[in-house]
Amino acid sequence: MAETVKLENGFAEVGAGAWLMGRAQPVAFFGSLLRRRRKGFFLPDRSHLSLIETGRTAQCADADRPFLTHISCGVPVHAVSSKVLVAPAGAHAGTETIRAVPFSLMRAFTATLFSGEWVVLATAGRTSRVTVAEGDTLSVRPESVAAWTGNRPTGFCHRLGLSDILLPRGPKDLMLHFHGPCLVWFEGAAQSAASCFPAAGFRQRRVV
Repeated sequence: MAETVKLENGFAEVGAGAWLMGRAQPVAFFGSLLRRRRKGFFLPDRSHLSLIETGRTAQCADADRPFLTHISCGVPVHAVSSKVLVAPAGAHAGTETIRAVPFSLMRAFTATLFSGEWVVLATAGRTSRVTVAEGDTLSVRPESVAAWTGNRPTGFCHRLGLSDILLPRGPKDLMLHFHGPCLVWFEGAAQSAASCFPAAGFRQRRVV
């Protein structure tokens, strides 16, 4: 199986092999392509990632997320599942749900763990990589987080009331704390946290 990926003009090109790809991927391919069922009873990232087998080359890209970030997974890397574009299927090492709001599934999101190989992320904004030293803490807006190494982040807001947990709007000034040592990749925040992580069962009203 090809283990390399070529990034060019906003596209990630992979060769023949088995891959985890994001939604509506690949956008073009040569030869055969098969979608396989991912094995496992509990896969929170199933709605975001598909198992694809390609016979030749395939092109992956997302017009809404044109910036690509290649991360070598020499150490285990947690990537926000909805921002994964493509990765070798064999690099998948697990999935977990990150609760941005403590004690609540409000604005929770899934993160996919990759161990070895690499992963390519597609984001709406350019990404920045920051090294967090041991004993230090980096605070990042939830919608900006793209990937990280080390321990899972912890949700934090200056004041959390009962209404913040129960109402779909969620708390204001919510942040995720990353405790070092770790690496954190994050992108520019183009949307509010509420629009990035809408509550299930609620529709947003369109204002004309």
